Amino acid sequence: MRYSGDGRSGRRADARPGYPELPSDRNRLHLFVAHRSALVSYAHRILGDRGHAEDVVQEAFLRFDNAAPDADPAEPLAYLYRIVRNLSVDVQRRLHRDRARQHPDAERLFAAVQEDRPAVEQEVAARQELRALAAALEELPPKVQAAVRLHRFEGCTIRQIAAQLDVSVGQAHALVIQGLEHCRARLHRR
Repeated sequence: MRYSGDGRSGRRADARPGYPELPSDRNRLHLFVAHRSALVSYAHRILGDRGHAEDVVQEAFLRFDNAAPDADPAEPLAYLYRIVRNLSVDVQRRLHRDRARQHPDAERLFAAVQEDRPAVEQEVAARQELRALAAALEELPPKVQAAVRLHRFEGCTIRQIAAQLDVSVGQAHALVIQGLEHCRARLHRR
């Protein structure tokens, strides 16, 4: 900074007469540091995104720090808030424009991808298939039904099924195959 030669006025030599001076570099930094979290909160309320708010406040300080004496901030803190507000509005407009350029159904598509549920049509088809499978199982003899349920729904091995149904391993295997083939045939006939 260049100050006037007399050393008494404390005014910068490049300051324009009639314009209040911005705080010194050190005072600007102290002002910014003291109010940084409040500025971020202010930008966050406007933008709804903390990351963008942090970026805006950083950019606001750079602009505030590089402001020329003719910027005329009678209240430096209010001037800093105005910079934050203007930058926040600019970012908000840019984000809105970017969203508008996306595919018209992009929001809906992204929401569907993020949602961990199947589409309604898929859910209805799965329920119908489950009902058909339950009906096919009901048509089977009790031992075949039990073998299929133990194998497919309870995750039992063929040896475990044989032990529970008190049949040989070969017969348990045959019961499971018979039941699965019957259910497959019924589902394909639909």
